[in-house]
Amino acid sequence: MGNCYWIYQTMYLYGGLAKPIAAGILVLFSLYLGLYHALFGMLIAAFRKRFGRQRALLLLPFAWVAVELARARVTGLPWDLLGYAQVDNPLLTRLAPVTGVYGLSFIIAAVNALWLIRIRVRDRRYTRSVLTLAGVVIVVLYIGGLRLIANPNPSPTSATATLVQENLEVGAANTGPQPTLQQFLESFSYLSRYPSSRFLLGIPELADTPSVYLIRQPSPIAAGDDPNAIPPIPSDLIVWPESPAPFEDIDPQFRAAMSALARTAKSPVIVGNTGFEPNTAAKSGYTLYNRASFIRPDGTFDGHYDKMHLVPFGEYVPYKDLFFFAKNLLNEVGAFEPGPERTVFSTGGHNYGTFICYESIFGDEMRQYAQRGADVLVNISNDGWYGNTSAAWQHLNMVRMRAIENHRWILRATNTGVTAAINPYGRVTAAAPRHQRTSIRVHFAYETYLTFYSQFGDLFAYACALITTIALAVSFQRRVAVN
Repeated sequence: MGNCYWIYQTMYLYGGLAKPIAAGILVLFSLYLGLYHALFGMLIAAFRKRFGRQRALLLLPFAWVAVELARARVTGLPWDLLGYAQVDNPLLTRLAPVTGVYGLSFIIAAVNALWLIRIRVRDRRYTRSVLTLAGVVIVVLYIGGLRLIANPNPSPTSATATLVQENLEVGAANTGPQPTLQQFLESFSYLSRYPSSRFLLGIPELADTPSVYLIRQPSPIAAGDDPNAIPPIPSDLIVWPESPAPFEDIDPQFRAAMSALARTAKSPVIVGNTGFEPNTAAKSGYTLYNRASFIRPDGTFDGHYDKMHLVPFGEYVPYKDLFFFAKNLLNEVGAFEPGPERTVFSTGGHNYGTFICYESIFGDEMRQYAQRGADVLVNISNDGWYGNTSAAWQHLNMVRMRAIENHRWILRATNTGVTAAINPYGRVTAAAPRHQRTSIRVHFAYETYLTFYSQFGDLFAYACALITTIALAVSFQRRVAVN
């Protein structure tokens, strides 16, 4: 409940639910996911009874990772796993390209368990002095190692992208005058051609993050000129976020505007929109998808990716028949269908793997883009539902971990922030100020190296689950007296 308190605000402020109902949803959600902590406690209790306290503590990190894996696979809610707490630790994050975030969770759990393990050593004259000295050396080497690699050389870049941040209100909070579709398209197309000269060299809202202003040629509006008189600032890619704007891929006005933008900017465009596919069995005649469309520099729509991992009770209702009593509450839930497969967009000899919002918390799914040849990852998201809570920062840290696991740059365009470029070491190299309608031009590079994690996924986590299962099976066996 302390970790996901923001669900309360999301439900009542943006979901339009009464505060008591929103509080009740938070409590039920917390009790539901809290069952995994209960499962962890049950496993350790079973291990202690069968193997004793010391061996149970040695099995503890394996059990913790196994339970985290179950959260991802059984309920599909691996939000803010323990390993994300060390995303800024350059020593531990070196495990992520091999083990994924689960390796960091394992280390944290193991270190905490080791504090409780009693090591019996024969007490001789210099035993305590040697152990104390060894402990001091380990701490000093650890701190020194952190300082040594805390600021590695910046990753070289070879390309640029323009990331648009639309800053639109979402859900029940969107009560003001509504712009027309044409006004939306004109505003965001202008930001795509003429990104802001102001951006941040790091994570927004941190005290030590500098703000930078670039001296550029005046924009057409600032100079009082015709927008077509001054050429747009060139980019290798333009990205629009997932957002509540009424963008539909069957709308001729939307398609014409996106094609015109790609041709004018001479850049490929990735844009979040609602996808419509004909379906005679549906009442509306269409099946709806949360879609990322890809437009080539010549203006042709050349593919799309439909979000595969939808948000339960946000984009679809699981086991809808079981919730018949809450029909009125569920009327506002989206009626999207999951996409059939992951799509990699290709142009100019480069491949872009695009994932949408909530999908970023599933490391084993996102690594499939690198496996399919994506040399840069693109994340479009609408984090406006989180408001000013810590959820936006939790989400950013999970996206940063995906960059580390796959050794890929991630270009992240969001509705309200954090819009940013993230290098393969998980560091935010450039970002836009939050809650502003703006765009930024960022530098990035294409990477082709496949990490162990990109190739094999959660192999380490499954090994922990196997060890935990074997230990649990043994713990159920009756103790056999040894004569």
